[in-house]
Amino acid sequence: MDPIALLVSVVVILFLVNAFKNQKRGNYKNFPPGPRPLPIIGNVHQMDIDKPYRTFMELAKEYGTVFSFHLGMSKTIVLCGYETLKDALLNHAEIFSERPDTPMFTATSKGHGKPFDNATNINAAVTNIIVSILLSKRFDYEDPTILQLMGLFNQNVKLFSSPAVVLYNSYPSLAKWLPGAHEKILENVKGLEDFIKATFTKQKQELDINDQRNLIDAFLAKQQEGKTESTNYFHNENLISLVVDLFGAGMETTSTTLRWAILLMMKYPEIQQKVQSEIEQVIGSTHPQMEHRKQMPYTDAVIHEIMRFGDIAPAAVPHSPTQDITFRGYFIPKGTTVVALLHSALRDKAYFEKPYEFYPEHFLDSAGNFKKNEAFIPFSIGKRSCAGETLAKMELFLFFTSLLQNFTFHSTPDAELDLTPTLGATNAPKPYEICAVSRR
Repeated sequence: MDPIALLVSVVVILFLVNAFKNQKRGNYKNFPPGPRPLPIIGNVHQMDIDKPYRTFMELAKEYGTVFSFHLGMSKTIVLCGYETLKDALLNHAEIFSERPDTPMFTATSKGHGKPFDNATNINAAVTNIIVSILLSKRFDYEDPTILQLMGLFNQNVKLFSSPAVVLYNSYPSLAKWLPGAHEKILENVKGLEDFIKATFTKQKQELDINDQRNLIDAFLAKQQEGKTESTNYFHNENLISLVVDLFGAGMETTSTTLRWAILLMMKYPEIQQKVQSEIEQVIGSTHPQMEHRKQMPYTDAVIHEIMRFGDIAPAAVPHSPTQDITFRGYFIPKGTTVVALLHSALRDKAYFEKPYEFYPEHFLDSAGNFKKNEAFIPFSIGKRSCAGETLAKMELFLFFTSLLQNFTFHSTPDAELDLTPTLGATNAPKPYEICAVSRR
């Protein structure tokens, strides 16, 4: 068939399928309102592809805290504001506990004193923590293995927000035959899987059930129990998927938050000085310990504000209802993609006095004591909240206090510290150079 005729045929078919879906959509009573979708492309033309949450925040002003949005021919429901997110993820936790079938996720689950960029060192330090939990070892920061692992993950984080991946998720049956970023993502995942296979194959040969050294050993030991669950759940494919997920969660988000921390301390030196004064008063020259945190309300407030302002995962991973539900007066059918916009909670003016400013007082009462804020949900809430929340908070406190105990960070002369996040699936700070002056 002539290529042009083939293309026209595909467009016509997609148009008819889209028309059918829109007709079906019209049969739902009280389906959430939203901008009218165009044939085939839906509302993609209205989206800020680099930072979709910005588009959703604007649409919430017009359509309310529960609205619909079409990504290609796929219907998506967006939830905005802390009260709405809490209602869905806590009050209706069971129903909103499922994950939708997102094609790309489905496919991937198969000199001295000189200014420097701290991204690689921070990333390597955080990565070694998850490596020690999974493999009972650590890598030198210049080790080619850890540099390769970080490179694969960091590249995938950037590619996941690319237009090619949006196309893949909207039209998977068509897009998978076209060249694009999805091919590189799958190639990178294959490299990660090969590393993990080689690792647990070696550990299986050395396994001592009575001396389980790490998570992979514990998983391999469960394989050998001979129970039904050993076959159904503790198989090699699940181990690979689990380790890839843990590597990703344990590497990128915490190191990105620490990079925000240093950038914000350089931007607001008076806040950095207050934190250092509290460190001197409570910790002194000893090594920071988790028990110190309760005695350091200002530092704790600053760390929470770094996470809130940094807004690392503005939309988190989508949810999907396990059954049809009428939520806040709107009908949401089973299996619909639901985006819980965490960004909207972290910027909710009903809970944060200065939502778009860096303001540690959001977490302090009038007496200077640490104050919890229920809209602080960077790890999400409910049954699908981040499993690594406790570990991440420990890492952030210990890294942050250790860094500010030993160094004062400032920017290079005449440097403009830009707090606008860079492009990518997560909100990371743009590359910057720092000067770290020893305090010892």
